[in-house]
Amino acid sequence: MTDRKAQLAANLAQVEERIASACAAAGRKREEVTLIVVTKTYPASDVRILHELGVRHVAENRDQDAAPKATACADLSLTWHFVGQLQTNKVRSVTGYADVVQSVDRIKLVTALSAAAVLAERELGCLIQVALDAESGERGERGGVAPDGIEELAAAVDAADGLRLDGLMTVAPLAGPFAGRQRAAFDRLMEFSTRLRAGHPAANMVSAGMSGDLEDAVAAGATHVRVGTAVLGVRPALG
Repeated sequence: MTDRKAQLAANLAQVEERIASACAAAGRKREEVTLIVVTKTYPASDVRILHELGVRHVAENRDQDAAPKATACADLSLTWHFVGQLQTNKVRSVTGYADVVQSVDRIKLVTALSAAAVLAERELGCLIQVALDAESGERGERGGVAPDGIEELAAAVDAADGLRLDGLMTVAPLAGPFAGRQRAAFDRLMEFSTRLRAGHPAANMVSAGMSGDLEDAVAAGATHVRVGTAVLGVRPALG
């Protein structure tokens, strides 16, 4: 076993223990929570090691990093999640490799994703990114639609060719009433998920929680957690 593989295996084991403990504390089954490893800034070689270690869901937030990495790992059985703010001029590229786009936050993006998915003859899973720091009609500091815009976007995704409405995603906000209150933020997201599922029963995915707050997300009921640093280590400084 290489040094890097041993390091990643040890980190994965720690994260697995945290998820399992959080599930036990919440009275949930471990299999109810899917780990997505966020591999941004790390090389395709790390993705290959993660696959060897049993990881099947990986995430990226920049198309320029993700596209070549996905191509280099095309032979692996992986589900690729795009989690970053997505510009419409990158949609065609992202649709080529992403299985799920977790950052859908405006109608214009829904239209672009639908056109690209139809062209690529693919079905693309979509999560509505909810910004808990956004006022009505605004987008959040880290992307996302204000809570009162969820239903309109969900209906647009549901009606769009080539797209599948999978559920909701949020990033714990740095400002506003939920700043520093991750558990409260994730509880609120679950309330929105319950409402969404009343009209869209299959949209039961809830993506929340990262390296620092995954326990809060599991306790609230998240189905997917997005973990980068705790698995891969502190990212090297850019520039």
